[in-house]
Amino acid sequence: MQALILEQHDGKTHASVQAIEESQLPQGDVTVDIQWSSLNYKDALAITGKGKIIRNFPMIPGIDFAGVVHSSEDPRFHAGQQVLLTGWGVGENHWGGLSQRARVQGDWLVAQPKGLDARQAMIIGTAGFTAMLCVMALEDAGVRPQDGEIVVTGASGGVGSTAVALLHKLGYQVAAVSGRESTHDYLRSLGANRILSRDEFAETRPLEKQLWAGAVDTVGDKVLAKVLAQMNYGGCVAACGLAGGFALPTTVMPFILRNVRLQGVDSVMTPAARRAEAWQRLVQDLPSSYYNQSATEIALAQAPEFADKIMNNQIQGRTLVKIA
Repeated sequence: MQALILEQHDGKTHASVQAIEESQLPQGDVTVDIQWSSLNYKDALAITGKGKIIRNFPMIPGIDFAGVVHSSEDPRFHAGQQVLLTGWGVGENHWGGLSQRARVQGDWLVAQPKGLDARQAMIIGTAGFTAMLCVMALEDAGVRPQDGEIVVTGASGGVGSTAVALLHKLGYQVAAVSGRESTHDYLRSLGANRILSRDEFAETRPLEKQLWAGAVDTVGDKVLAKVLAQMNYGGCVAACGLAGGFALPTTVMPFILRNVRLQGVDSVMTPAARRAEAWQRLVQDLPSSYYNQSATEIALAQAPEFADKIMNNQIQGRTLVKIA
């Protein structure tokens, strides 16, 4: 079987498609024939070696996949069943989805929801799953469409673009922040009411004019600080990414004087019940047009090339990897 293998030589990460034997697969109680995977920002960091994502080499990257159970020692899953996986350290410390076959723990798998095929599941992938968790976090905080506008940062990326589509479908007014003018038509097609330049979020004061009822932030650092300073009283920011950095140059003033909530969103270790709820919501709430608007389909051998493009901010939406 074929897999994208990451190896490290002289401190540099090298990626190549190689043949592997099933006996080489790591321990686990379910073996899956993978049909589709995807490239996420974390995958791009791993493949290019620009982030300390991989600790042990060789490694097969790919933090998500969808496919068919080949064999199972877990009674919850049976041969021929459609399943998907996101998170749990797969593709980081356990061989991942950029391979024709994977062996994983049954606890990490989700039965593919009705109304979704494997290709659609990976158009959504980790990014879309994370976006849904962010939207659910805003709902849990009581942010409703009638409360005001929602701002989405890093809107042309996988998480941001899915969040724009979801929020629009649910009736929210969405302001999308993007650093590339070339993405504006795409973001409007997903449902963004207006587009803001990322340059507008470069500097901030502790408090600014109240603009947003809620926010989905994928960037962090100064952008997140700016968003916090502009939140409405009682608003909520769902923060899930750090593409712009992990610092947070802000003060406690938005939290104390405006009752603002900063809700962290993690998709890696999300409990099973919340995962199932999020996937059902994705089937229900993503518009059917999303699947045609948001995916660039590539072959496994193209993964290193497209990882570079992701790191250079040259990709919009999702990058879908055809495995089988």
